[in-house]
Amino acid sequence: MNPISSPSDTTVSGAESPETNEGFEPVQFAPITGGATEGSNPRRSRSIRSRRESVDTVTAANLPFRTLSANANMEEYLTETAEGYIPGPPKSPVSSGDAAKKEGEKSYKLVTFEVDDPGNPKNWSKARKWYCTFVVALTCFVVALASSIITPDIDGMAEEFGASTELALASISLFVVGFGVGPMVFAPLSEIYGRQVIYGSTLFLAVIFIIPCAVAPNIRTLLVCRAIDGIAFSAPMTLVGGTLADLWRNEERGVPMAAFSAAPFVGPAIGPLIGGYLSDAAGWRWLYYIQIIFAGIVWILITFTIPETYAPTILARRAKKLRKDTGDDEYVTEQDLDLRPLSERLRIFLIRPFQLLFGELIVLLISLYMSVMYGLLYMFFVAFPIIYEEGKGYSAGTAGLMFIPMAVGTALSALCSPLVNKHYLTLVEKYNGKPPAEVRLIPMMLSCWLVPIGLFIFAWSSYPHLSWAGPAFGGFPVGFGFIFLYNSANNYLVDSYQHQAASALAAKTFIRSFWGAAVVLFTNQMYRRLGYQWASSLIAFLSLACCAIPFLFWKFGAGIRERSKYAYSGDDEEQGNGEDVEREEDLRRARSYVSNP
Repeated sequence: MNPISSPSDTTVSGAESPETNEGFEPVQFAPITGGATEGSNPRRSRSIRSRRESVDTVTAANLPFRTLSANANMEEYLTETAEGYIPGPPKSPVSSGDAAKKEGEKSYKLVTFEVDDPGNPKNWSKARKWYCTFVVALTCFVVALASSIITPDIDGMAEEFGASTELALASISLFVVGFGVGPMVFAPLSEIYGRQVIYGSTLFLAVIFIIPCAVAPNIRTLLVCRAIDGIAFSAPMTLVGGTLADLWRNEERGVPMAAFSAAPFVGPAIGPLIGGYLSDAAGWRWLYYIQIIFAGIVWILITFTIPETYAPTILARRAKKLRKDTGDDEYVTEQDLDLRPLSERLRIFLIRPFQLLFGELIVLLISLYMSVMYGLLYMFFVAFPIIYEEGKGYSAGTAGLMFIPMAVGTALSALCSPLVNKHYLTLVEKYNGKPPAEVRLIPMMLSCWLVPIGLFIFAWSSYPHLSWAGPAFGGFPVGFGFIFLYNSANNYLVDSYQHQAASALAAKTFIRSFWGAAVVLFTNQMYRRLGYQWASSLIAFLSLACCAIPFLFWKFGAGIRERSKYAYSGDDEEQGNGEDVEREEDLRRARSYVSNP
C-alpha cells in the first residue's frame, strides 16, 4: 500500500473550515501525534498507527471521526492500493473472546483509491485543481461580501420602513448568527452525504431567499429572509477549507490555502466599497440585487462544474457500484460498516462542541480571542460610516474607499502565509517530525500586537478635523494581523484536539458568530456615548488584553493538554467496555445493508 501522504509528507504542514473552517477555516499542516491509546483491537491499532504516521492535521480533521465509530479503520481513506481495496473485518460477527478469525472465513473488502487513481481528487491535473480552488474561494468571497455589502445604506432602509437604526442593523446580526448556527448542521451532513450536494442545495436556498430581501415590503420580511440566508450561506464557509484539503497534497497546499485565507476577510472589506457607490447610485434595494447576481453565478459554477471531492463519499459510491456490477456484497466502506448510532452522532454533533467550549480552557480562551477579533471586523462596518459619513460628511461611496487599506493588509498577510508555513517546517525538523502544538502560536504571538496598534491609530486619528488617512491606514495593521491570528488559532486547535478538531472549530465558530452579531447592535450606541476616540480605544484595550492568551498557552498549554480528556482520549476511548458489543451490532447492521443496497 502506498499512503496518499508519503512518509516525507508527515513533516509538511484546509474552509472549514474555515473558519470550517468555520466551519473548517484555513489551517496549516502537521503530523498527527497523541490520540487514542492503541489497544487489543487490531483494526483500531492499525488505524491509529496510520493516522500517526501519515496524516497531516487538515486531512485528519476532514475524516469522518464523528460519523464513524471508534473501531473504524480510517486507513481506507488514506491509502492507494494496486487492488483498489484493503482487507476489512470478517463478514460474521466475532465475539470479544475470539483471538483470530476462523480459517477460511470471508472478510469484507474496504474499497480504496487505486494507485494513481484518476478518481482521487489529489491526482487531478493542476489546472483542474486550481479551477476548483478558484471557484470555492470565489464562493467564500461572495458569501463574506454579502455579510457587509448592505452596511453603507442601513439608514436608507430604516427610513423607508420607518424602523429604528438598531432594528435595521439586525439584518446584519441575524445573517452573522446564521454563520454560527449553520455549521452545526451542515458540517455533519457533509460527512454523510458529501460536499457537492451541500454546496448546491444551500447556495440555491440562499439565492432564493435573497429575492424577498430585495423586494421586501416591510422590515419583518427582510429580517426573516436575511436570517435564512445567513444559515444557508454558512455551508460554503464551513466546507471550503475541507474541499482544498481534499484536492491538494500536503506539499502543494501552501499557496491554495493562502488564496483561500484572504477570501473571508477581503470580502467583508470590499463589500462596503461596492455597496457605498451602488447605494448612492441606485438605492439600498440594489445591494440585494447585486447579491442575487453574485450568488447566482457561484451557485451555477459550484453546482455544475465542481464534482464531489470528499474521499469517503467518492469511495462509498464506488463500493455501491462494485456491489451492483459484481453481485458481490464484500465491497464496502467503513460508512457501510461502522456508522455510529444516530443518537450518538447527534450527541457528538450538537453537544460535543459545547463540552469542549466550556470544559476545555484552550478552546474557551481561543474562542473568546477569535470572537473579539470577529466582533472587531463587524464593528468597523458600523464605525467607518459614523466616522466618515457623520464626522467628515463623506458620501457612502467615499466612506467605502476607506476599507481599502484593511483589504490590502489582509491580502498581503495571505501572501505571507507560505513563508509562515516554511518556518513551521524548520520547527518540524527541529522536533524530529513531532513538534508540540504550541509552536503554532508563534505567528499569533508576533501578530497579536498589530491589532491594538491599528486600533489605537484608528481611534486617535478619528477627529473630524484631522485627515481621512489616519483611521483608514489604521485598518492596515488590523487587516494584516487578522489572518495570522485566525490561522494560528485554527492550527493550534486542530493540533491540540486532532480528531476532535471539527467539534473544537464548531465551538469557536458558534461563539464567534454570536459575538460578531451582538457587536453590530451596540456599536452605534457605544460611539454615541463614549465618543469616536474612546469607543475605539475600548476595543483596542480589549484586544491588547487578549495578547496575553498565546503567551499563556506557550507556557502552560502542554500541561493543560496532558490533563485534558478530549485532547488525548477523544472518541477512540469513549466507547469503553461496551465497544465490542457495539461492534457486533454494527456488523449485523452492515450485513443487512450490503445485502440490500
